[in-house]
Amino acid sequence: MKLRMTISGAALLCCVMITPLWAADIVPNEIQQPGTQPGEVNNLETPDKCDNCHGGYDFAVEPAYNYRGSMMSQATRDPIFWATLAVAEQDFDGAGDLCIRCHSPDGWVNGRSTPTDGSGLGQNDATGVACDLCHKLTNPNGLEHVGEQFAPFVANDGGTPPAGYYGSGMYVLWGSSDKLGPYDDAEARHQFLQSQFHRSLELCGTCHDVSNPAVGDLAPNNGAQVPLAPGTFNGVPGGPLEEKAAFNNFPYQYGIVERTFSEYMAGQLSHTLVSDYLTLPAELQDGAIQYAYEMALLTGAGGDYADQTPRYFTCQSCHAPPITGVGCDKRGAPIRPDLPFHDMTGGNYWIPDAILYLDPQGKLRLGGGLNELEIAALNDGKVRAMEMLARAASLSVSGNTLRVVNLTGHKLISGYPEGRRMWLNIKWYDEVGTPLREDGEYGWLTVDINGSPTEIRTILNLADPNTKIYEAHYAMTQDWAAILLGLLPETLPLSFDRVSGAVTHTLGELAGAAPGAYEETFHFVLNNYVALDNRIPPYGMSYNESMVRNALPVPADQYGNPGPDGAFNYWDEVELNPPSGATYATIDLLYQPTSWEYIQFLYLANDGSNPFLANEGAYLLEAWLNTEMAEPHVMASTTWGSPPGCIVTEDPEVSCADGEDNDCDGFFDCEDVDCEADPACQGPVCDGDGICEPGEDCETCPSDCDGQQSGKPSLRFCCGNGILEPPEGDGSICDGNP
Repeated sequence: MKLRMTISGAALLCCVMITPLWAADIVPNEIQQPGTQPGEVNNLETPDKCDNCHGGYDFAVEPAYNYRGSMMSQATRDPIFWATLAVAEQDFDGAGDLCIRCHSPDGWVNGRSTPTDGSGLGQNDATGVACDLCHKLTNPNGLEHVGEQFAPFVANDGGTPPAGYYGSGMYVLWGSSDKLGPYDDAEARHQFLQSQFHRSLELCGTCHDVSNPAVGDLAPNNGAQVPLAPGTFNGVPGGPLEEKAAFNNFPYQYGIVERTFSEYMAGQLSHTLVSDYLTLPAELQDGAIQYAYEMALLTGAGGDYADQTPRYFTCQSCHAPPITGVGCDKRGAPIRPDLPFHDMTGGNYWIPDAILYLDPQGKLRLGGGLNELEIAALNDGKVRAMEMLARAASLSVSGNTLRVVNLTGHKLISGYPEGRRMWLNIKWYDEVGTPLREDGEYGWLTVDINGSPTEIRTILNLADPNTKIYEAHYAMTQDWAAILLGLLPETLPLSFDRVSGAVTHTLGELAGAAPGAYEETFHFVLNNYVALDNRIPPYGMSYNESMVRNALPVPADQYGNPGPDGAFNYWDEVELNPPSGATYATIDLLYQPTSWEYIQFLYLANDGSNPFLANEGAYLLEAWLNTEMAEPHVMASTTWGSPPGCIVTEDPEVSCADGEDNDCDGFFDCEDVDCEADPACQGPVCDGDGICEPGEDCETCPSDCDGQQSGKPSLRFCCGNGILEPPEGDGSICDGNP
């Protein structure tokens, strides 16, 4: 179908609503997307029902327990989801439907995504991306099982054969009661169908490419690195549904939000058999890739599936790897050597902490009242996330060049980009261990929160030329901002000072800027431009495919500058800059899932105009402040130079129970006078139990310590008079003199 070209910005201003209405009861055409629609499938079952057979028998392998610890199962509890939804609804009336579609599929399919602020969802919708959603997925190309999709909501291009739309939650669901999965011999107590789609490359693309259909249709550049072809979008608010960008283009072609699946599809691992692992470059036979290979080998089929189906390095290879076990607790259930481990682990280790903090406070929007099993599953999920991060990268040093290698199938890092960052923390020392400089220093910063000075932790100098941070920065362009003035107030804050919280840029200022200008923001539902993306590409990421999928690095001349028909480097080489006198450095690759700057934005940008969501930014801030502020996790480490005998890491010493002489004064932990007041060095005052315990000595507790060796290792004389006598000084003799 040929469509008319987008109209001018001036004409668009006439068509946009002037008075914003939050929490739409009717989803705007700009937000609607192809795929199964609300009310077309009504038999999605709760995970609690699945648990009856698929849980409670072996936490090490069972689907139920491990799913409960995944972020997919927590998608509706996730406080970042709710805080982001609040701002999205302020920015674009009805945009919340796009968020709910992925974070609460059961609520969405059953028609409870309106009002679009989530107020129509109930406690039964708090199950996140539930079992039945995935086990009713069909390939939207319709070539295997024909799911529920009807014109104009058909999620494929209508070609011969049709190519499916994979992304943004455009799921096409099976309409009958069967559960779909990869096996043809299940001993199930329910109806089932074998589905090749569940082993396919495309399955996870259903949700893990995320595009904004509103920006895709209305913004001047369609929110893309490569704008859409004229005639494939409408450009008019409220224009005919079938003419909108989402109904005439693949999801990766517009409205960039997240491109994890596209990064993977543009890389070479998506085309590599697991059995060809040994043909990979030697440095890639490590980490997550090695883990996927070794787990696949355990099936006994040389890396293929146990039924001899060829196995590629799919998303499932790392995020649902094969294990040996039974998939349910029923007699006769086959022991499978390639049972998918249903943990779906990613790299977010902080959300479990936030959920577990907010739950007893009664501040979870949905899904409160977690039981002991759910809490244990969340904690185990956090551990798996940290283990996953430890497999994602490797570091090596040659001369003054540091090499950072991406050991994943997507960019390093990937996923939802807002607030996520990875960086190099480098501590330089001289020959005697004196600290000289710290690059990428993460520490305490005093900021203003509601007029109160508050200590938070963040990267202290974001502009330090010696600090290398890997991240994606999204932005809004001047021409799009000028159009949005017809919908939003010119005073809309685009960014805030991270210390004072003062507004630093507004929509009106950007709209009045010179043509070609842009402003970085966290307004994900309004952003239409990628200002920076220096995340490390995966192995063999094609320039051509990345360009088609709007997944290019920004600028595109990074990582080898391959140009058309080339492939990006899967590594970064960082030229180190040792300070004068440096002989040694420790180098850590750090990852943080949620930064102070993003938390602050979601708190300050929530103007409280939607009563249902007014407190979500404040709740998220509270959780962050009380759960170690999403403390960065060390992904990989290496060193530069030759280590001195001792390295000063603290002065004065404050870590008093780590077994280290952190200030290099020759005294460890409680031996050091710096630690005298530390709780770890405070024993009983004198409990009179006849035992001379740490913290008791001859002077403070003569009833327990007279004639005994006790106290700090450096004071183990304690012989009744509290005086160190030469024969007693080594702590091995105690003469008991008065």
